[in-house]
Amino acid sequence: MADLPPLREVIARHGLSASKALGQNFLFDEQLLDRIAAIPGDLAGSQVLEVGPGPGGLTRALLRAGARVTAIEMDRRCLPALAELGEAFPGQLRVIEGDALKLDHGELMGGEPFAVLSNLPYNVGTALFVRWLGGEEWPPLWTSLTLMFQQEVAQRIVATPDTSAYGRLAVHAQWRSKAKMAMKVHRSAFTPPPKVMSAIVHVEPDAMPDGVSARVLERLTEAAFGQRRKMLRQSLKGVPGAVEAAEALGIDPQRRAETVSVAEFVELARTLSR
Repeated sequence: MADLPPLREVIARHGLSASKALGQNFLFDEQLLDRIAAIPGDLAGSQVLEVGPGPGGLTRALLRAGARVTAIEMDRRCLPALAELGEAFPGQLRVIEGDALKLDHGELMGGEPFAVLSNLPYNVGTALFVRWLGGEEWPPLWTSLTLMFQQEVAQRIVATPDTSAYGRLAVHAQWRSKAKMAMKVHRSAFTPPPKVMSAIVHVEPDAMPDGVSARVLERLTEAAFGQRRKMLRQSLKGVPGAVEAAEALGIDPQRRAETVSVAEFVELARTLSR
């Protein structure tokens, strides 16, 4: 195992500071980082995608766990520190300079299965998450997503119906995946400390329900939660046949979206996918 200098020392030597514009917050606690890297299970020899590694705190933990890491970083100030890590773990780390939102991750990983672990930059986290969960092809190439979010976003991902946090994100995360809150991380663990608490969500793909189009489900949830305070008979008016389909399934159109379970949304999408 490589004998690495403390992260704080690396950051000071390279004159790095967290960029507010890039939504960066650095983690220095090596024990905490090792715990995060252990969430998906044994990573020895596995392909891992990391978005926004920064100076490489979580990257170190992943490399220590024996993972083969592809890290996407758009802040070129961090590249020299990541290059040092690559030298310390020969053949285990590949760094791609670029915008993760503009890259084809499956292609990047050679069409082979990969786990995603990331302390996601706050400003792109939700967009990346929705993208990983989307598409008609299922199961995806990713075997699991272990992602750091603001705690409020994490709660929206694992939320249940009839709660204020329940919405599109919960349905997307739960209709063909299993999502759970894996760990809460106090704001004081970061440098600089963000204004809010953070949490790590772990998601694994599940069986995709038969006869359901992902696009139809997305349109339904977009309409239903786009006007979440309105009754379904109003909010679903823009989706042809949706109100009638809901009535046929015994879903009262006077209900609001936040009371409709993931299973009910799936049944509604199945009816409209025919």
